Amino acid sequence: MNSKEKNRNNLKKIAYAGVLAALVFIGTELHIPTAIGHINLGDLVILVSSYILGPFAFVPAAIGSTLADLMAGYPQYAVATFLIKGIMGLVAGLLLKRNSEGKVSLARKLSASFIAEIIMLAGYFVFESLPFMYGVEAALGSVIPNGIQASAAIVGAIPLMYVKLFNKYQAEQKRLVLDRKASR
Repeated sequence: MNSKEKNRNNLKKIAYAGVLAALVFIGTELHIPTAIGHINLGDLVILVSSYILGPFAFVPAAIGSTLADLMAGYPQYAVATFLIKGIMGLVAGLLLKRNSEGKVSLARKLSASFIAEIIMLAGYFVFESLPFMYGVEAALGSVIPNGIQASAAIVGAIPLMYVKLFNKYQAEQKRLVLDRKASR
C-alpha cells in the first residue's frame, strides 16, 4: 500500500469517527424516561462504533460522550466520561475482532458488549464514590439506572451489529491489511 492509499484510509477512519462521535453525542442527548430516572442511547452507538471501527472507537466514544456532558451542564463529569466511555469503546473494539471469514459470533458480540457496559457501571460508580463527588451511598443510587441504560444499549446494539452496511467498512479494512501484507 502506498502512502496515498494510507492517507486515504486514515482520512476515512477519521471521517467515520467524526460522524460516529456526532451520533454518540445525539444518542446521549436523547433521553428516554423511566420510573427511576432516564436512559440515553449513547452507549448503544458506542457499541456499534466498536463493531465498525474496532479499538479506534475510543475516539468517537470519548469525544461524543464528553461533549454531551459539557453541553448538558455536567463539566465535573468531563474527564471521567472521556476515560470511561473511551475505554468502553477501546475494549469492546478489541473484543469484537473478526474471525478469518470476517465475522463476529453472537457470543463474542454479547460478551464484548457486556464487558464494555460493566466498565461503564464500575467506572461511574468509582468516580461518583469519590469524596469530592457524592460518596459511596449516593453512588449506589445510580447503579440501577446505569444498569438499565447498559441493558438497553446491549439489546439495541446487538441487532444493529448485523447490518450489512457496517460490514462494508470492515471488509475494506481487511482488504487493505491483506494488500499491505502482500506488498512486503
